[in-house]
Amino acid sequence: MRQNNSDGLIAGVDEAGRGSLFGPLVVAAVILPRKEIVGLKDSKQLSPKRREIFFREIIRSAISWSFSLGSLEEIEEKNVLRATLEAMGRAIKKLNPSPYLVMVDGPFAPEIDGYLIKPIIHGDRLIPQISAASILAKVIRDRIISRMSHLFPGFSLEKNMGYGTMVHRRNLSFLGPTPFHRGKFVLKYTEG
Repeated sequence: MRQNNSDGLIAGVDEAGRGSLFGPLVVAAVILPRKEIVGLKDSKQLSPKRREIFFREIIRSAISWSFSLGSLEEIEEKNVLRATLEAMGRAIKKLNPSPYLVMVDGPFAPEIDGYLIKPIIHGDRLIPQISAASILAKVIRDRIISRMSHLFPGFSLEKNMGYGTMVHRRNLSFLGPTPFHRGKFVLKYTEG
């Protein structure tokens, strides 16, 4: 049963994989304890090893955390921004207890009845709750893509995590897209 929050809890929300050519995007939401987790940063500023260490600490100490996927179908059907916002909404609604305030990385945030939600540009660098969400989203997404990489060895997914590196784009031209590539994103790399 969802608890209503009366304690001023703050949640952070961020995504990983929005600009990727391959696979789902992942949104994470987290309510941190009052005790500070020292050294939290935007996931892009941390090594994979440090992200894994923080990931374990965050999920062990968080008051609540959740994640949601933006599927390939959602991205293709609705566009990546709408898929991101809808995944954010699902992740926020899974938090228990409900936060008093939700801070979202970037200029856009979902609108959800009953929630005070504030977008914060560069929030993943500035707000510990958003930094924590950034780390959760990145680690979860990297684990998903790493597990898929053996199915498509020609794309070096274990190295590029589905992003449009030169090797990934070149191999798209040679091999064509897989069923897990985002069609609208990769069209320009596979057209004759």
